Amino acid sequence: MLLQTNLDSLQAAADAINSAAATPVQQEMNLSLISMATKGGPLMVVLLILSIVAIFIFGKKWWMIRQANVIDKNFMNDIRDYIHDGKIKSAITLCQRYDSPIARLVEKGLSKMGYSQAEIRASVENTGNIEVARLEKGLSFLATTAGGAPMIGFLGTVIGMIQAFFNMSQAGNNIDITLLSSGIYTAMVTTVGGLIVGILAYFGYNFLSGQISTLVYKMENTTMDLMDLVNEPDTTEE
Repeated sequence: MLLQTNLDSLQAAADAINSAAATPVQQEMNLSLISMATKGGPLMVVLLILSIVAIFIFGKKWWMIRQANVIDKNFMNDIRDYIHDGKIKSAITLCQRYDSPIARLVEKGLSKMGYSQAEIRASVENTGNIEVARLEKGLSFLATTAGGAPMIGFLGTVIGMIQAFFNMSQAGNNIDITLLSSGIYTAMVTTVGGLIVGILAYFGYNFLSGQISTLVYKMENTTMDLMDLVNEPDTTEE
């Protein structure tokens, strides 16, 4: 009888332990990203806005750079043939078919045919600077977000820890872990959010910068090819 009673007590204790262990697991499984983000406080709204704007700028610039590279691989060969045949207007018309910085550079140079080499080069270089500035517009926001988002997350960390210590000071000797949970939640969640947004913006900025550098290299090569064509003899206008 005594043995059965002890067995029943042990079984009851085991069931209680299993029930207590299952509750946190179930709560953890039910913890969604949205509910976790709301624990970060108002700074998570700032990080959300920064992430949305950064994604928008990245997508817009990626598409712009992709479109800027869409040009026939025989484009310069066709321009060279038109110039050799004296068909300058036809060459300009060909440039206008492409929405590309490279085509606009060539078009600007062709429109200055008859001017001195220095004037043509200066005109083409000015057009190139405008095109590069247009491509780089908005990248500064990504760079700022890459550096600023982790700082905002760190600010949330400091605010959360201040909140936790304030709750401790108000509790006196009746310190409970639940008093610290909200402050610690704010501290950890904002740190993670800031790092995620900052890392994404950092990689996005460097990717786009690399793509623009590649396009600028192509523009410089095209400018040199164009100047060589302009300096060739017998390039009379149609």
